[in-house]
Amino acid sequence: MNKLFSVIIVLLLLVQHATAQSARENYNYMDFNQKPYYFGITLAYNQSDFLVKRSSNFILNDTFRMVQSRNGPGFNLGVVSNLKIGEYFDVRFLPTLSFAERNLYYRKVRDKDDRPLLRETFSSVLVEMPFQLRYKSAPYHDKRLFMVAGVKYAYDVATNARTVQSRRGEIIRVSPTDFSFEIGAGIQIYFPFFIFSPEIKFSRGLTNQLIYNAALPKSTVLDQVISQGLTLSFHFEG
Repeated sequence: MNKLFSVIIVLLLLVQHATAQSARENYNYMDFNQKPYYFGITLAYNQSDFLVKRSSNFILNDTFRMVQSRNGPGFNLGVVSNLKIGEYFDVRFLPTLSFAERNLYYRKVRDKDDRPLLRETFSSVLVEMPFQLRYKSAPYHDKRLFMVAGVKYAYDVATNARTVQSRRGEIIRVSPTDFSFEIGAGIQIYFPFFIFSPEIKFSRGLTNQLIYNAALPKSTVLDQVISQGLTLSFHFEG
């Protein structure tokens, strides 16, 4: 995640530089700038995992000596709604269907280091409702750099299948609902008939998703499980 923040800082500097440039040769931009709002579609690749906080019982437990989260791949498909508020700001709503995979890995006390880790996989189908505020630089050669920030509500429609499985075996449950903040950056490229906007974005949950189960050792060694993820999006708008 540190790499993301480095990218955002670099893009911030570029935004500042681009804002100071002349707005010449923005031929396609001038057509789109007359629209107070527009729509589009978004395609994205995501990597999601959990921020894991171990409980006070972890040191005392005699079952596991390690627990960690590792990210898994996924993809998003969504719709873009963009409302212009002034020359440099937009309000955006991007309802999205997201397929995500997150993993928890455990090492038992008696297991040797060369043995495979015990894996708990969370395969999710998320209906996401992000609301964002976007700041854009001045246009230059039909391009604009931008930054976005906002909040997102997500609901996992696959949670019922996991609930059924949890009744049959030792499976950790997480809450189907999640609230998170998002921050990211990208570039708008104006073509004659559409705007192409690649964007990189980081999100982190605001609530603990763990549904505690006192009868399950995998659960008792955890205090909080918070969602986080990195998304590379490609918006086609106009």
